Amino acid sequence: MKCEIYHALSHKEVKDSDVQPTGAQRAEAFVRAFLKRSTPRMNPKAREDQLQRKAVVLEYFTRHKRKEKKKKAKGLSARQRRELRLFDIKPEQQRYSLFLPLHELWKQYIRDLCNGLKPDTQPQMIQAKLLKADLHGAIISVTKSKCPSYVGITGILLQETKHIFKIITKEDRLKVIPKLNSVFTVEIDGFISYIYGSKFQLRSSERSAKKFKAKGTIDL
Repeated sequence: MKCEIYHALSHKEVKDSDVQPTGAQRAEAFVRAFLKRSTPRMNPKAREDQLQRKAVVLEYFTRHKRKEKKKKAKGLSARQRRELRLFDIKPEQQRYSLFLPLHELWKQYIRDLCNGLKPDTQPQMIQAKLLKADLHGAIISVTKSKCPSYVGITGILLQETKHIFKIITKEDRLKVIPKLNSVFTVEIDGFISYIYGSKFQLRSSERSAKKFKAKGTIDL
């Protein structure tokens, strides 16, 4: 019985026997040469061991790209806005009748905010909602103040800052009322709410996160 044993010839055996290497042998030689170039830091024994049991991860050096910082567009500062007089109301626009539609929009906004103002609605709930609501367009009145000349002024609120209310009266006069040491009333659908200016020195955008006491007094 004949037994034939086949084995791959080494490079030395190929040279000695003057036999042309097969395609498989050329491929193997190419792969080994490629792996040697691709893993220059690995010694031959370790490379052979890696080939016998698992895949080889070739070394690849990535170039770190520099991250370009995006420049954020800077808005105008409060001082620049004042200098440009962006929020000034021109004299020809200081007319009470021009802002009546704004007042109607504000009333609808408050009705929606309070889920409808019904006669049995709790006044405390309306008070709590109004304290955190946007008051632009509301009709407000000064009921108490350390400055007697402010008492009795009523009009539509046009602008609110941290320290003042700007309102337009029925006489088409623009009034600037400081919040400090003043008490204001806001009326809507028969409900009257009180605003204690000294406790209300916040921007309208900041009030939504502010916790107000259910009851409070002010010393004038």
